Amino acid sequence: MKRALVTGITGQDGLYLAEFLAHKGYQVHGLVRGQNNAKAALVRGAVPDVVLHGGDLTDLPSLLRVMEVSEPDEVYNLGAVSFVGHSWENASHTTDVTGKGVLNLLEAVRIAAPALARFYQASSSEMFGQVQESPQREETRFWPRSPYGVAKVFGHHMTVNYRESYGMHASSGILFNHESPRRGAEFVTRKITRAVARIHHGLQTSLELGNLDAERDWGFAGDYVEAMWLMPSRTSRTTT
Repeated sequence: MKRALVTGITGQDGLYLAEFLAHKGYQVHGLVRGQNNAKAALVRGAVPDVVLHGGDLTDLPSLLRVMEVSEPDEVYNLGAVSFVGHSWENASHTTDVTGKGVLNLLEAVRIAAPALARFYQASSSEMFGQVQESPQREETRFWPRSPYGVAKVFGHHMTVNYRESYGMHASSGILFNHESPRRGAEFVTRKITRAVARIHHGLQTSLELGNLDAERDWGFAGDYVEAMWLMPSRTSRTTT
């Protein structure tokens, strides 16, 4: 039985990926921050056989310990401070988790994971930022415009460097917007759907949004996690 370790398992993508891997016959391990993480019960409810480990992307010793215990064949790094707006409010914390956290996890995989373990990094379209061409391609220049985007660029290039320097099977998936009913309420799709429901029930009277000129494409998170799985299981190249 293959083993997979998923960071960010309590988030939208992490939970869909854990379900997907479990259905594929994997033994799924998840990294959760804090001994009493409130979302751990949600993960166990969706994936009853999951094995959860306490750890933190900013704490290398905890990651080394989890690698030694879980012995993963595949590692999926979905953990991040993922709300772009929050990254402006706490750029230092975002950098530590979303950027340096990738370095810590790569180092833990290099040192303590099985030699053939495969690594997947969730990169982001926010790395393009002030886009230089449309549509973006793998060769499009990165020009991040937020602390979150900058941290993602760091993690993306660090993944490339570990692949090229140590021969690791390390992939980066450049993910564009993807949504689901599990999306956090701070994101625009959930903000709109929640507001519609609240207006219908008389709990609020209007919906306020920010920049109405912004344009986005959206996919379904459940489809995106299958692509995440295909990358470490099939290839080692950077893919959008």
